Amino acid sequence: MLNQPIFWQTTGLLVLSNLFMTFAWYGHLKHLADRPWWIAALIAWSIALFEYLLQVPANRIGHTVMSLAQLKILQEVITLAVFVPFAVFYMQQPLKLDYLWAALCLLGAVYFIFRA
Repeated sequence: MLNQPIFWQTTGLLVLSNLFMTFAWYGHLKHLADRPWWIAALIAWSIALFEYLLQVPANRIGHTVMSLAQLKILQEVITLAVFVPFAVFYMQQPLKLDYLWAALCLLGAVYFIFRA
């Protein structure tokens, strides 16, 4: 599966969609904390539109070579891989060992979902 261009195309689109999703969900905590929640929600929804414009095609393309469960676990791995640098570098949160433990748990999920 890793040698199939469709897998990598799906992964690339999911990474991009996760970047938008992470900023939509958490970016307002840094930049709009002093604004009413509904303004943050409207801005987040506008950012999330771009996430969906990437997520939906990624899932449609990926579903041609992966099961639904494989797509979901791939999404979770990408989410953690995008979230940790975002939290540490952009939001200036401390790097925690818990991220490593979470990643190890996801590796177990990857093994069980992607094994032949």
